[in-house]
Amino acid sequence: MTAALFPFENSFAGLPPVFYTRLVPTPLPAPYLVALSPSAATLIGADPAALRSQESVETLVGNRVAERSQPLAAVYSGHQFGVWAGQLGDGRAILLGDIATADGPLELQLKGAGLTPYSRMGDGRAVLRSSIREFLCSEAMHGLGIPTTRALSVAGSDQGIVRESIETAAVVVRMAPTFIRFGSFEHWYYNRKPEELKQLADYVIERFYPALQDEENKYAALLEEVTRRTARMIAHWQAVGFMHGVMNTDNMSILGQTIDYGPFGFMEGFDANHICNHSDNQGRYSYANQPQIGHWNCYALAQALLPLIGEVELTQEALDVYQPEFARHINQLLHAKLGLETTQEGDSELLDGLFAILQANHADYTIFFRRLSGLRAAGAEGDEPLRDLFIDRAAFDQWAEGYRARLRAENSNDTARKLAMDQVNPKYVLRNYMAQVAIEKAQNKDFSEVERLRALLERPFDEQPENEHYAALPPDWSNQLSVSCSS
Repeated sequence: MTAALFPFENSFAGLPPVFYTRLVPTPLPAPYLVALSPSAATLIGADPAALRSQESVETLVGNRVAERSQPLAAVYSGHQFGVWAGQLGDGRAILLGDIATADGPLELQLKGAGLTPYSRMGDGRAVLRSSIREFLCSEAMHGLGIPTTRALSVAGSDQGIVRESIETAAVVVRMAPTFIRFGSFEHWYYNRKPEELKQLADYVIERFYPALQDEENKYAALLEEVTRRTARMIAHWQAVGFMHGVMNTDNMSILGQTIDYGPFGFMEGFDANHICNHSDNQGRYSYANQPQIGHWNCYALAQALLPLIGEVELTQEALDVYQPEFARHINQLLHAKLGLETTQEGDSELLDGLFAILQANHADYTIFFRRLSGLRAAGAEGDEPLRDLFIDRAAFDQWAEGYRARLRAENSNDTARKLAMDQVNPKYVLRNYMAQVAIEKAQNKDFSEVERLRALLERPFDEQPENEHYAALPPDWSNQLSVSCSS
């Protein structure tokens, strides 16, 4: 399969024209390949080597439109930072079509492909900096086992783009079964278009939730399933210390996948109130707030679906699954992170105590859990790598004593527990400083660090001794880094 001849189908384009605008991407001068994900290419049956050709790069930025593609930009609306923002839409993203795979269809979308009718005051472009961050984090989240869109490639150009300073342009090819979001439904609800609302819901159910077709109220069943998936996704975020940064309803996937990577961050020194987005002045999307914001967003979706569901009570019942689903899933994930195979009385206090000392000492979240697997149930010998993460070592010792007692209560085996814990507690995550180093090298046409990080984060649970330095505490200069909605 050559890049110019992707075997596209065009399912979304089969909806009425009111759902999108057909257009071709704006050409990008002299494009060059920055990064490619071989595993993402394999998903769509593409040869990674073939995708590196210049002809293919022209396709990956939209300069060359594949024969069977019907490119379009979709319309949607949304709540941004809790405020209704009205019509939004694909302001810089263009959908090329979908490709059939063994696991179902995958849409290919170009992000940064030029102006669309929904660009508002934007230029329709993305910059190299943010494009590298999205590429790396999409693939890193997949490596962590968290539901996410995928990133096939990043291609750049020397074309200047104005942000806070002059930067260069780039295009990310991202992939997902669909890019329909909560805001896609809100758009038709707030514009009082019940027929279009029903068409969209029927399309989503038929294509992505066919098992719901026979439910007594398939729209209530859709809301319930999306609510469950959203709760589970955010439980995954919390467990790994991931912060999305912009949980607007237009950035929430109808499939419960992580979508739209902007000012994201992975927790370093633990602070439940950490805000990873410099633009989030009120802290709406802090780490601690993510679970409740996920619930709030589901309410926004429920409001949009209410005309189809028809009954407030059924709608509320569908939403009521969120909190128990989140609680159940985060409980399972945290038990696994601690190497606990059973649930016993007092576990909540053990977890609360852990997060209290992590907070008080701002211990590095990823490093703590990775080193925790080396703790021995019988005694404190060998605790130094863990204790060194805490200023208040006495507080750690007290918690560790209780944790050891809990391990002994289920006859935990040190060797087996370490093996299990190392499979759920990553050694490597995409820290901001790592991305920044890769970006600065790429801005000088050295893409080696982007590829190094892609390969590293593809196997985040493996020891990879040759990459040990990426598992160390971040350098002091990384504290000065900030990310915002600008891209």
